[in-house]
Amino acid sequence: MEVYCTRPRCLRPKNHCPDLDDTTTLKTTPQKYCTSCGMPLLLDGRYVPINLLKRGGFGAAFLARDRRIPGMPLCVVKQLQPAGNLTPEQLETAERLFETEAEVLAYIGKEHAQIPDLFAYFPVIVSSLQSGLTDQFFYLVQEYIDGQNLEDELIQKGKFSEQEALEVMQEVLKILKFIHDKKIIHRDIKPSNIMRRQDGRLFLLDFGAVKQVTAASVSAGSSTGIYTVGFAAPEQIAGNLVFPATDIYALAATILNLLSGEEPSQLFDPYINKWTWWKKVNINPDLSYILDRMLLPAVNERFQSANEVLDALGQYLTPPTIIPKSKSSTSANTGNNTTKPVFSTWELLAGAAFSGFEAALVAIALSTLIQSPIISLSLASVILGLLIFAQTKRWIKKFNLLIIAVVSFATLLFIPEIVIPQVVFLSVAASLIAIAITALFRLIYKFLSRIM
Repeated sequence: MEVYCTRPRCLRPKNHCPDLDDTTTLKTTPQKYCTSCGMPLLLDGRYVPINLLKRGGFGAAFLARDRRIPGMPLCVVKQLQPAGNLTPEQLETAERLFETEAEVLAYIGKEHAQIPDLFAYFPVIVSSLQSGLTDQFFYLVQEYIDGQNLEDELIQKGKFSEQEALEVMQEVLKILKFIHDKKIIHRDIKPSNIMRRQDGRLFLLDFGAVKQVTAASVSAGSSTGIYTVGFAAPEQIAGNLVFPATDIYALAATILNLLSGEEPSQLFDPYINKWTWWKKVNINPDLSYILDRMLLPAVNERFQSANEVLDALGQYLTPPTIIPKSKSSTSANTGNNTTKPVFSTWELLAGAAFSGFEAALVAIALSTLIQSPIISLSLASVILGLLIFAQTKRWIKKFNLLIIAVVSFATLLFIPEIVIPQVVFLSVAASLIAIAITALFRLIYKFLSRIM
């Protein structure tokens, strides 16, 4: 059996231990040590690292077996090593922060099915490779998710379709809603931290205890520098406070990475300091607007919560199976307009019907009450303009439109000169004409957006 040494600078980390091929020996042996550097191989006396999964600047992840559980199931052992030389006080702080973070991970893993469970956490103090010194490492042991992260999936299968990316976005938003409600911010949303299990279920990984531990090794007030270039929000890069909107920014960058197959840095023009992803990604304009708002540089202009983004997706987008493929317009993707509402087709047609109906009622009422055609037409135009403006700002929508239309029609009943059948005919005709004109212009817009 091969056992992998977890010391970062071990020259020959693979240890061949033929005696451990025997299950009884594997379960009962007190300890094994690396033949190259002397590092204990059986972590906490029970976890047997068998392979290196990945190594980064602040630690590594190993595939391991738990020899104390029947069947010796697989698990993931994450080694977290604080950066720099720590004083005893800093080391004590690092250990305390590590334990606190581990408790949080244990709590959210139990509470949410799409966050890996935490099985154990512990420090290991060993003799350093430098004579007379010691090294301290922290370890987390988590549930092993048998699957493929989205970074590897992107490399293997190529760009995600709009529907596939939208499904990822919605699933991760649900997880973010949960952790943000628990006052936890992930801080490193990216494709490699989203795992798709073999049954298709998505998991959010790497809640970064290393971020807290590493913070103990740097001076107070300075940035830990924990982020992934291209995915991190401006406030995170600057070393400032992070917010739920910080994760929302990173999720938008993640979705664009999946849609385009390119790194987010390739979708951002630093010369004009704007995202230009719409040049390479062809998606529903409504989704384009939502992604642009998630990527706004000012925190207070983005969606403030995962729930707000989920509400926007539910309000503005048709179900994923019938999302039309259309090219994003330049104006929708420049990120300049932070208040632009996005309307679905049924909202546009309902608004057109309302506007046509109200226009007829207002014109009939004013022409009856005011003798001057110019004045009555001017007033009717102003009122209609205000109603349309109120719709664009979403001050009136859905059932409010129906209520206003009913109240307006009922008001006309009190004008003696009004002929009700004529009013009904003209108002219905006006609403149908408005619907037809709106539908025609929308078809023309969609046609032009596809060919331009």
